Amino acid sequence: MIDHQGLGVVGYAIMGKRKPRSAEATTAGDRLSIRLDLASGARIGPGKVAVLEEIGRSGSISAAGRALRMSYRRTWELVEELNRSLGTQVVETAAGGSGGGGAVLTPAGKAVIERYRAIEMDTALAARKHLLAINRACASK
Repeated sequence: MIDHQGLGVVGYAIMGKRKPRSAEATTAGDRLSIRLDLASGARIGPGKVAVLEEIGRSGSISAAGRALRMSYRRTWELVEELNRSLGTQVVETAAGGSGGGGAVLTPAGKAVIERYRAIEMDTALAARKHLLAINRACASK
């Protein structure tokens, strides 16, 4: 894990736009994962972002949990942890019942996803040459 100014680097797949030549190829196992540890105490990583994205797609916390193979309780806990640690709601919910419930991302929730994915992409681009260099150095022995 690399920790640089509060950013923990822990697993994001690096994919190039072209098929790399064999000398440049990264192995299928090369991964770079990002977890943000904000000064507020919020911890945002791939799991919480996946929950937010799935809620955005499905409009439901329970459907998001099912899609991610998580219990409703765990999915709800991740959302509540984000709401609490960020000091603002990332998901708004409506009670279920005969008319059905639902969940929608707030502007803050959408911003968390957008900024997290941007950080992930920027980091992946910066790390790619280093991962390739590690693979080349280790393959030459």
